Amino acid sequence: MAARLVGRPVKVALTRQQMFAVAGYRTPTIQRVRLGADSDGRLVAVSHDVVEQTATTHQFAEQTAVPSRLMYAAPSRATTHRLARLDVPVPTWMRAPGVCPGMFALESAMDELALACGLDPIELRIRNIPAADPETGYPFSTHGLAACLGEGARRFGWQPRTQPRRRQEGRWQVGSGVAAATYPARRTPATAAVRVGPDGRFRVRIDASDIGTGAWTVLTQIAADTLGQPVQQVHVEIGDSALPAAGFAGGSTGTASWGTAVVDAARRLRARLRELDGVIPAGGLEAQGEAGTNPEAERLSMHSFGAQFAEVQVDADTREVRVPRLLGVFAVGRIINPKTARSQLLGAMTMGLSMALHEESVIDPRFGDYVNHDFAGYHIATNADVGAIDVSWIDEEDPHLNPMGVKGVGEIGIVGTAAAIANAVHDATGVRLRDLPIRLDRLLP
Repeated sequence: MAARLVGRPVKVALTRQQMFAVAGYRTPTIQRVRLGADSDGRLVAVSHDVVEQTATTHQFAEQTAVPSRLMYAAPSRATTHRLARLDVPVPTWMRAPGVCPGMFALESAMDELALACGLDPIELRIRNIPAADPETGYPFSTHGLAACLGEGARRFGWQPRTQPRRRQEGRWQVGSGVAAATYPARRTPATAAVRVGPDGRFRVRIDASDIGTGAWTVLTQIAADTLGQPVQQVHVEIGDSALPAAGFAGGSTGTASWGTAVVDAARRLRARLRELDGVIPAGGLEAQGEAGTNPEAERLSMHSFGAQFAEVQVDADTREVRVPRLLGVFAVGRIINPKTARSQLLGAMTMGLSMALHEESVIDPRFGDYVNHDFAGYHIATNADVGAIDVSWIDEEDPHLNPMGVKGVGEIGIVGTAAAIANAVHDATGVRLRDLPIRLDRLLP
């Protein structure tokens, strides 16, 4: 608004304290999950009711119960969302909005149900994997949850159980937990241009944004692969509104959307070059491409899936919780760049650990603002809090979403992590915690 007023670029600098309110935060939620199952542990009813906070100046709604509509098969299902309008700062998107807090509730409840049914938590989940999307009735384009659970159990060394084990190793109570993860695989509109110059070098132009996810690298790989050229011959330009318009970086849609537009432009350029017998005009040659809405979304349900495993240690006296080991196995379509994909999943799982054990905002009921609005009072995971994190994925390609067969990896890594840790804490201590973070006082007798 200031830039429009003065007609010049404007820089707005926020203090750390201002960031906590002005830049938004994940919506607090109150959730109630009810599950009903028959004697074989097959779900017959799923109910997920949510009350979530929003501001009086702007309405923001988390899609908290949405994953419960599709995650497991049950003939009777009901979800509700209600907003509580309060005089507080406006909440906004945070990694895996809605799905992350919603799956914490659902996967904690599934762990409770497994114990009530006398079933191993992995077996309960596999028994209730739906044959088709329970919400839409559409078949899944791919569904890798069972494979992720099986591979994760093998890599983690999971021991089947029907009750908490409450193992003791010296002063530490030790437990393990598992949780499933999901995230929708979407594609948003985008445009791109690919140009080849007389020197045979290719220039890709698209207004994509690399926020540290590796988009620059991956788009170069996609363009080079489609053009049949070495990556050294391809130069990608992104991050400028003068470039062909593309969607924002969010919703795990970047690679799927931008890559589709780049592939379309590169294929059109190759077709033009074939018409010219490979002769590049003196002024060069350019082709435009786009990624429109996906027609396959009208007949298929497209989602990523994953399985999270956690081992925890709880001090028998102080109730300190440590997580020496995390494992995530994911079915996220084709992996274009293993290094950047692993980095995204590892970072998301670290954020999930921080969500489970550390992060908590304390609001002042008099003024509706945060009391602990700095890193002295708001704790996030640091190097010393993070043990070994093992990230893996199964071979999966989804040709229905985009020409690359990718689904996106930015957000699914945080989904399920907190639930796996909370379930492991229950396995170690017999204490079921439904509020995050898992504080020491909440584990005291």
